[in-house]
Amino acid sequence: MKIEGDFEVEAPRGEVWEKIRDPQVMGASIPGCDTVEQVDETSYRAQVAVKVGPIKARFNLLVEVLEEQPEHTILSRTSGEEGTRASVVNSDNVVRLSDTDSGGTRVDYVANVSVTGRLGKFGLGIFRKKADQLAGQFVVNFREKLGVTA
Repeated sequence: MKIEGDFEVEAPRGEVWEKIRDPQVMGASIPGCDTVEQVDETSYRAQVAVKVGPIKARFNLLVEVLEEQPEHTILSRTSGEEGTRASVVNSDNVVRLSDTDSGGTRVDYVANVSVTGRLGKFGLGIFRKKADQLAGQFVVNFREKLGVTA
């Protein structure tokens, strides 16, 4: 499933870049993220709880930054599973930053997500709706961390 979108932040690109690269800011912005731990310079572990339909799941995730083009693009891979291996998630992600005419930053993102196991049984429509809800809440949380509203 391909998840993509964009949003704008009224903050300079350099500031947005630093916040996106900060695992504590990102963890605090991701709905359901309980913990983030830096493993090494380019890898992080996180625990994220989600509820899709009647199923609640807690994923142990590994996020690996594969490539960075400073203040412009981050390529990453996320993989993880529930403790019981009931569901497995894998995602290849691209985040791109660009300047807006007003001096802010536009954030474009694309994630190619695969979910198997008990959560994989839900239809694409349910997953897309949930992904859109989570993305919307992330944007609100991330803007709060930057101290801006748009």
